[in-house]
Amino acid sequence: MVLGLRRPSAAREASAPWADAEETTAGDARIGSLALALWLFLLTAGVVLLDVFTGDDLPVIPLLVVLPALASVFCTIRQTTAVAVWVTLVVSATRFTSTGSFWDVVFLIGFTALASSLGVFACAARIRHATEVARLRSAAVALQRQILRPLPIVTRQLCAHGLYEPIEEDRFVGGDIYEVVQSPYGTRVIIGDVQGKGLPAIGVGFAALGAFREAAVREPELTSVADAVEDAVARHNAFSAETGETERFVTALVLGFEDGDRVQVVNCGHLPPRLLHDGAASVINLHRTSVPLGMADLGGEARAAEWVGFPSDAALLVFTDGVTEARDATGVFYPFDERLGRWVGREPDQVLNALQTDLQTFSGGVRRDDVAVLVLSRPPDGEKADPLPGDTAPDRPEGHRA
Repeated sequence: MVLGLRRPSAAREASAPWADAEETTAGDARIGSLALALWLFLLTAGVVLLDVFTGDDLPVIPLLVVLPALASVFCTIRQTTAVAVWVTLVVSATRFTSTGSFWDVVFLIGFTALASSLGVFACAARIRHATEVARLRSAAVALQRQILRPLPIVTRQLCAHGLYEPIEEDRFVGGDIYEVVQSPYGTRVIIGDVQGKGLPAIGVGFAALGAFREAAVREPELTSVADAVEDAVARHNAFSAETGETERFVTALVLGFEDGDRVQVVNCGHLPPRLLHDGAASVINLHRTSVPLGMADLGGEARAAEWVGFPSDAALLVFTDGVTEARDATGVFYPFDERLGRWVGREPDQVLNALQTDLQTFSGGVRRDDVAVLVLSRPPDGEKADPLPGDTAPDRPEGHRA
């Protein structure tokens, strides 16, 4: 189950590239047609009455040319055109009955028509630009969703349910990543958060994901998997530096699940996981936290793994800071651990549904970061994935903890 991901229908996807700008979200009217007509009539009546009161000595009817300009900001092209035509007709009707000279009347009508036309062109340009920006944002988010595998994922050792909600604003779009890989050495999981925002952050996340997917199957030691991802991020940063981009790092948890009652964890500067067990949610305190991926040269120490308890009836919750750093209207941070304790004992998808709803309510629908959450639990015996070809771990070095 993937919560937070809403894929458009096939028909809509097929028609989207050729959709008219007015039919897209970027070109939707912010004012209903009925409300627009009412306000237009009232404003026009007010200006006309004021013009009659002031007379030819102080004509105010030219002020109506402001209306198409205002409509171009809030309305569709069709609505703006209707406002422009209406204003031109009203000005023409009132000026032809005035006592001014013929050329003054012609000049005023021509000026009104020109200004109204510019309002329509401005509206079209606004919608075109907004549509292009919306398409870029949608492309970035679609790219994220295609790279990140759909959930849930069931392996021999693990069942992973998840919540993933990317930000769809270009300057806020982040690089939250996750992956679950069945390997000859058990199930390997990564969840990470790229430092910074924007499309460059997505690029770093993709580099880390690609390296993890390969190393998770190849490397027998979990620390070697983390080192492989570290190398990929470092190479990406080196390339970014050559092209003038900012170097970035990735906070991440790399986890290894075997068939026992413990899980191996390499913490690369990430938030510690939460254990849901025996009616309580508790923080798993990790004692061997290393620097984020991409910063190994600054750490000075090799990455280390540690084992933590993971009973068969427990669930492990890992997440990014889009959850813990969410704020309400007053700037108060989301009380994650307090709320999480209310949902212990529920099914993984129920926990995620409750978290998603509560987070949305708490923040008032305003988010400034991606949200990625995985609930990891042991699959029932009847739901374990079949072994993959060659899914047998080779002999381990003596002393390796199975």
